[in-house]
Amino acid sequence: MSIPAIPQRLTAPAPGWTVQADVVVVGSGIAGLTLALRYAGLAPGAKVLVVTKDVLSSGSTRWAQGGIAAVLDPADTPAEHLSDTLVAGVGLCDEEAVRVLVTEGPDALRDLIATGARFDTDASGALQLTREGGHRRDRIVHAGGDATGAEVQRALVQAVGESGIEVIEHALVLDLLKDARGHAAGVTLHVMGEGERDGVGAVTAGAVVLATGGMGQVYAATTNPVVSTGDGVALALRAGAVVRDLEFVQFHPTVLWLGEDSTGQQPLISEAVRGEGAVLVDADGVRFMRDVHELADLAPRDVVAKAIMRRMRATGADHVYLDARHFGEEKWRTRFPTIHAVCREHGIDPVADLVPVAPAAHYASGGVRTDLHGRTSVPGLYACGEVACTGVHGANRLASNSLLEGLVFAARIAADVHAAATGHGPSAAATVKATDAMDATDPVNTTPAGKAAATVDATDARAADPVDAAPAEGSRNAVDAVAGVPVPDGRPFGLIDPRARTRIQGHMSRGASVLRSRESLGEVARALLNVRWTPVAVEPCTESWETTNLLTVASVLVEAARHRQETRGSHWREDFPERDDAEWLGHLDVTLTAEGPTMTYVPHGRRETTLPARVEADLAEAGLDPSAVTALLETAEAEDVRQGGDVTSLATIPAGRTDTADVVARADGVVAGLAVAEAAFCHLSRGRLTAERRVKDGESVAAGDVLMTVTGPTRDLLTAERTALNLLTHLSGVATLTGRWVRAVEGTGAAIRDSRKTLPGLRALEKYAVRCGGGVNHRMSLSDAALIKDNHVVAAGGVAEAFRAVRDACPGLPIEVEVDRIDQIEPVLAEGAEEILLDNFTVEELARAVRLVDGRARLESSGGLTLQTARDVAETGVDYLAVGALTHSAPALDIALDLRGN
Repeated sequence: MSIPAIPQRLTAPAPGWTVQADVVVVGSGIAGLTLALRYAGLAPGAKVLVVTKDVLSSGSTRWAQGGIAAVLDPADTPAEHLSDTLVAGVGLCDEEAVRVLVTEGPDALRDLIATGARFDTDASGALQLTREGGHRRDRIVHAGGDATGAEVQRALVQAVGESGIEVIEHALVLDLLKDARGHAAGVTLHVMGEGERDGVGAVTAGAVVLATGGMGQVYAATTNPVVSTGDGVALALRAGAVVRDLEFVQFHPTVLWLGEDSTGQQPLISEAVRGEGAVLVDADGVRFMRDVHELADLAPRDVVAKAIMRRMRATGADHVYLDARHFGEEKWRTRFPTIHAVCREHGIDPVADLVPVAPAAHYASGGVRTDLHGRTSVPGLYACGEVACTGVHGANRLASNSLLEGLVFAARIAADVHAAATGHGPSAAATVKATDAMDATDPVNTTPAGKAAATVDATDARAADPVDAAPAEGSRNAVDAVAGVPVPDGRPFGLIDPRARTRIQGHMSRGASVLRSRESLGEVARALLNVRWTPVAVEPCTESWETTNLLTVASVLVEAARHRQETRGSHWREDFPERDDAEWLGHLDVTLTAEGPTMTYVPHGRRETTLPARVEADLAEAGLDPSAVTALLETAEAEDVRQGGDVTSLATIPAGRTDTADVVARADGVVAGLAVAEAAFCHLSRGRLTAERRVKDGESVAAGDVLMTVTGPTRDLLTAERTALNLLTHLSGVATLTGRWVRAVEGTGAAIRDSRKTLPGLRALEKYAVRCGGGVNHRMSLSDAALIKDNHVVAAGGVAEAFRAVRDACPGLPIEVEVDRIDQIEPVLAEGAEEILLDNFTVEELARAVRLVDGRARLESSGGLTLQTARDVAETGVDYLAVGALTHSAPALDIALDLRGN
């Protein structure tokens, strides 16, 4: 590996002033300001200091157009939001982090509204929801049509101004301060301009939070503002923190094309424009996305960006077009006033004209690696927002999840810092152990860098060209030692000439943007080595510090992209066009020590599977973890096929015989679990069986319908038969029963949902089957939401007391309360309950409860429900009917395997 040498400190004057704080937050976007406000609320006497590079209202947040994704529609579920996010992340999302995001997100958004953010509503006052690429539900809230970020920034800046939070503006953070134990103890920074404080100073603090945003300015064309120079990631590297997956840079597919020579921040055309019905066309007016993805123009961003680049390459064009002329002037002016004005400013009338667009650098899915509480691998140092790699984005961020991530993890960091400060959280030592534990998945090839060579001539150093020592193609084992880079006079390089900034950006856009290859990345790597050399001394100043940060993040990004020899998400290698889970289902972590940079491949923590990529993709798209399915099949195999094997099949079937068999429905119903059944055939035969599905999950089938055809060795067919059919008949039975309940309440507005009454190990599968039948899922685990039941009420001394106890212990967690009497409802509503479960209420009592609540909370009816009474219950106006029988007592759907024979 050939990352250029990276200094562990920036060259800068000694601090001339010092400020003390309990917490210093670096950055003033949604993540930084939310965190500062949350911590100030938890610790009113604490000193919270926000450091921002520009003015408080600057940064990337205010440029966000689309909105914030959150499950607010009763027809939507966190499980569906989770599923959409996992699909977009292409196998590299941390599922637990995503679960945190989607379950805590709605309350985090409500807290933002309580802070003062005003989102667009309909005539009834309800929040307007829209859809963006990769989402299968309308779950995006927006403000000012397409000015969501500006409204969020306004509300947060106003709230900070009304608080006791101190702010230092025009301050570029330089390096992390550490104490003797290696814990974060503050930062050094440079205040630009004169005032109460100017020049280089220091902030000492018990906790440091990086919320510095992205690094889009590493490219020549980006949607990011000029301040997004990767300062937080560069600081974290110099501080010894782990930085993960920098190769996954999302390019927004629809950025206003202003000409081939246009550079810097480019106007964004929000994905919400396509969410409202705009379509992509080429110069001939051809809608090319319909042949690319089932969601067409609303496919995930990486899919759309790649499709646009392919179309441009095929047609020789340097842009494509967005056609939204059918919106009309009124919709453009009211729904997308900002975009409309920007287009007009550049001579384009979107009401009458096609809008020229092309991809540009937009969002970094990788960043400083954190755990679920925002802790980095350096004790006391936290990261939040785009600078962090929490695991929620994987290889490709789902649209409008970024602002939500800032809200959710800011609250978690604030709680963790407060707990540590008050002695209720993990000690510093425990934090170190927690972060070390993140790598317990046996990372491979962790090799420190070699030290820089002795003094050599600059020409010789370039001639050696360590970049051309390329790794062996197609193997993650190519992640080797970081090559020490010789320097002209033996001194470690310091600051980069600010004049190199545009050269860095130009090289990155040409060779390391949407289209990448070994050749293009090698050229960029060589160019990045060369930009270090300058004939003049480089003085410490804002421009040289920023340029040094840009070179640091660019160098790591390029090397990670060179080593990841596959195409996944927002990383597209033309020379390795396929996703390769066998070699590359893992993360690339980079750390910097006194020995130099080190890159480590860390497996994603999933079991090795024998499943074809198509089956894995189908399982993931269904919201199922392929590794969990594989683990289930391994358990079944251990129980079913012991050392002697399937003795009957071995005795009766010749070794070389192959057959074709049909999986056939013996009764009418709704099918669910076909990908799971195919996984069983594939796994238990070690890939020797192949299957072709004839129907899709969720479809109604009739007796005699062929659901799937399986071909391969006959012994394997019969050995795998029972496990595959056990799962398929059970899941289809769940879907079939759910479908009956859904039909019983059709047209009432009520939804059918499940409970946790599931078989151990099958919860995710059974809840998926409920969705196939048309139902919705309740919470997955005891930690997804609090559910206060009768025994909790007894233990707490009352329902209101129980509610307050949960709220105090778990701020921000959704709280549901089960009541069995009408007189319990009003006290719970007074406490702020958002969902009330009405247990064993009669139809008449349900109707009274609906009238009493009058829309102030969601209502669920549970207990004593039957198919015969379902419609009467639904017509009372409750939101949900909870039917535990869907998963714990659904009769299996009769399905068989018929061997065709020879």
